[in-house]
This record gives sequence, C-alpha cells and structure tokens, in this order.
Amino acid sequence: MEELYELRKYIETGKYQEALLLLDEMEDMSQDDKINRISSFMEVLLVHLIKQAAEKKTTRSWEVSIRHTLRQIVKINKRRKAGGWYLTTQELRAALEETYESALDSASLETLAGQYTAEELDSLVDRTAITTLAWEKMQQAQMC
Repeated sequence: MEELYELRKYIETGKYQEALLLLDEMEDMSQDDKINRISSFMEVLLVHLIKQAAEKKTTRSWEVSIRHTLRQIVKINKRRKAGGWYLTTQELRAALEETYESALDSASLETLAGQYTAEELDSLVDRTAITTLAWEKMQQAQMC
C-alpha cells in the first residue's frame, strides 16, 4: 500500500519519471508474487508425481490434489480482464524446473514413509519424465 501512496504523490507533484519507475517496480513485485504462488502449487504437483513414480501407485487423494493444483496454477496465471497469461510459456517452464529440487526434498519426507533422502529418491525416479508429465498436465489444464 505504501507504493500506491508514493505513486499518488509522484503524480500529484508532476514527478512522472519517478511514477513510471515506481510502476515498473510494482509490476516486478506483482510478477514475483505470481511466480512464487504458482511455484508453490507446482511443488505440490511435483511432490505427488514423484511419489507416484517412486511408489508405483496413486491414491484418490493424490489425484484430487493434482487436479486442484492444476486448476490453481491456471487461475493464478490467467489475466481475467485483459485476457492471456501473466507468465509466458518459457517463464512457466523455468519455474517448473526451478521448483523440482524443493519438491524432491518435500517428497523425500512423504514417499515410502520417508525412508529415502532427497538424493536417494532422485536416483529412484526419472526427473525428466516427471517434469515432462507435469508440464503436459499443466498445458492440458490451461486448454480447459
């Protein structure tokens, strides 16, 4: 909120260059927030996919969580009024890749009663296959 007060002050005093710089900063902050929120849901998605791969099974709970997670990723990324998306395809893909390590850490606590470290779990699953599957699910959800 402080930024909005500052922006108003700049506009009222005719400091348009400062106002534009502040708008750029606010846009970056908004973008970072979108990336962080989407990444949190991506982590949940990846945790379930890692667990499925390692345990070679799924549960209704995991499937429901995956569907919910995919809906949330689309919801957060979708520009409601202007149409289109906040994050580009490349930014989404990069966020997915960056999130994998955190997901692996979390999954190591949940998979097979936490008997494997993240490194051990990583050797049991195919990272490329999991991120590809996650990406495909995200793309399908985006089309719905």
